[in-house]
Formats: sequence, C-alpha cells, structure tokens
Amino acid sequence: MKNMLNKGLALGLGLAAVSKEQAQKVVDELVKKGELSRDESVELVEKLLQRGIETQQELDNLITKKARELVSKWDLATKEDIQRLEKRIDQIDNKMNSVE
Repeated sequence: MKNMLNKGLALGLGLAAVSKEQAQKVVDELVKKGELSRDESVELVEKLLQRGIETQQELDNLITKKARELVSKWDLATKEDIQRLEKRIDQIDNKMNSVE
C-alpha cells in the first residue's frame, strides 16, 4: 500500500525518481552543448542525486504521517496494539494453565 501511495504522490506532485545514469545522461548532454564544464557536471549530478534522496525521504515521511493519521482516524488497531494484546492473552493463558 505504501508503495502505491508513494507512486501516486510522486506522479501527483510531478516528482520523478532520477537514476544516476539518467542524471548523468542529461548532464553529459549539457556538457556537449558547452553549457556546463566537466567539473560542473560532476557537481550537478551529485546535487541532483542528493535532492532526489531528500525528496524521497520527505515523501516517505509524508506517507508515513498520513498513514498514521488515517489509522488513528479510523480507530484501527496498530501492530503495537495487537502485539500488546497477544502478550496479555499469553499471560492470561499461562495463569489459567498454572491454576489447572
């Protein structure tokens, strides 16, 4: 579900994951046209990749936040809630077994 939301938000916001190869290809074209020097191209590729990582992290944080809000709004049990209940059931089961 997170992956689907991630893709949907990425498309909706006009964000595209740019691989290093894709970024390098675009930058190489700028170097060919004389719009960038080789040194500038290396720096630009690094900046593009770093910004892509930052954008992905921001998107992941937003998706996580929204998912938590939905779970809270819908009053659904979280994984932690279920684990706590399972632990409590085990404790009760152990007490009942020791009484018998």
